[in-house]
Amino acid sequence: MKQFTIEENDANQRLDKFLKKLFPSATRSLIYKLNRKGNIKINWKKQDNEYKLQIWEEIKIFVSDDDFIKMSAPPLNPLLDKEGKVSEANRGGIDKKDIVFEDVGLLVVNKNPGMNVHPGDHKTKELSLIALVQDYFSGKLDSLTFKPSLVHRIDRDTSGIIMIAKKKNVLDSMLSQLQNNKIKKTYFTLVFGKLPAKSGTINKRLKRIEWATKEDKVQVADDGQVAITHYKVIDEKKAWDLIISSVEVTIETGRMHQIRVHMASMWTPVVWDDKYWDKKLNSFIKRNYGLARQALHSWKTEFINPSSNKEIKLEARLKEDLTKFLNSL
Repeated sequence: MKQFTIEENDANQRLDKFLKKLFPSATRSLIYKLNRKGNIKINWKKQDNEYKLQIWEEIKIFVSDDDFIKMSAPPLNPLLDKEGKVSEANRGGIDKKDIVFEDVGLLVVNKNPGMNVHPGDHKTKELSLIALVQDYFSGKLDSLTFKPSLVHRIDRDTSGIIMIAKKKNVLDSMLSQLQNNKIKKTYFTLVFGKLPAKSGTINKRLKRIEWATKEDKVQVADDGQVAITHYKVIDEKKAWDLIISSVEVTIETGRMHQIRVHMASMWTPVVWDDKYWDKKLNSFIKRNYGLARQALHSWKTEFINPSSNKEIKLEARLKEDLTKFLNSL
């Protein structure tokens, strides 16, 4: 028999969801079977799968030690050691200069380009940002079912602000703000060409093409989802026979590839966008100026900090490849 106390980060969730997180290698049918047969007790009482766990309740699980170990085993990952931690061979860690903000409930990181925020985002053997973050905390913030978690995501080759919740209640608050458009997100981008005005709004519906594997995965379509992008031109520079515009972009919605598709639809595509513009021009820029990823940076954010209940404004410096490219123009 195993006994646990429900603490803050594990409370207020359904019993079956708690058990599935506690036992990642167990099937849902096995979890339901254990509960149905009375192997799971809350304060010595059997509860339905929908029961909401409360803080400081005692949960008792009547299984053998071998079964507990098997059900608790995390999915195999060749980049992690037997305990599910980042192995020494793969450890890169979080560079302290990339920490934009940290308090008791939040960590805000200035992500490097070329890094996936989550292991499921891209078929790769590289470590994800969230794996490095969880290793950075060395399990100190883990509860029975909660680990530091992403509040949102950005594309692999987009740099800039990523927010990670260190507590379950902070994650819930931030997700609520995100869903209700209470988090303001501002991006910096470089685009080819000259926008039609110094500032404006792009209001074009976007549709994700599920079967698309490479190009045009997201398209402007009348039957797509609402997508609203506001832009403000910061600067325009002449380079070769082209104009390259520095642009500040805020988004009301967070559709996949929203900024990239909206900008391409205005015939002012994001520089080095490998999906929605001219690959020959991208190759020219890479050869002559060393830029090898889309010129898009998650630059600023504003939100209510759940820990202090006060508005906070943050800014992440541009990465070296973007500043070097800007200086070369």
